Amino acid sequence: MSYDLMVFDPTVAPRERAAFLAWYRAQTEWNEPHDYRDPLVTCSALLAWYSQMRGEFPNMHEAAFADDGDLHATEYSIGYSSIYACFRWPLAEAAYAATRAAAARHGVGFFDASGDAADIWFPPPK
Repeated sequence: MSYDLMVFDPTVAPRERAAFLAWYRAQTEWNEPHDYRDPLVTCSALLAWYSQMRGEFPNMHEAAFADDGDLHATEYSIGYSSIYACFRWPLAEAAYAATRAAAARHGVGFFDASGDAADIWFPPPK
């Protein structure tokens, strides 16, 4: 089992909690017609978030990465308006902090899919 977080395009995701959770469930049905490992399918803000995160939490599916038991190896599922990241549980606190900070830096939303409170955060309007 993994510790799962999602970042999203705040211009696309609903802001009301019940509507957001329904949108989230639809995103995680993986019905978009593309390879969910291709970062070029997502918006520029999410791509910037992903580029930053890969520095600390490398994508376990990239050819240049050899997972030799590195706890930081992360699985990313990249959609048009969201990126779902599966971290290893021992790094849950670090993953939460890094994901949320990078979301704020790049102006994308944040959802704690594994947290008991299921925190949803939207960046302030520009």
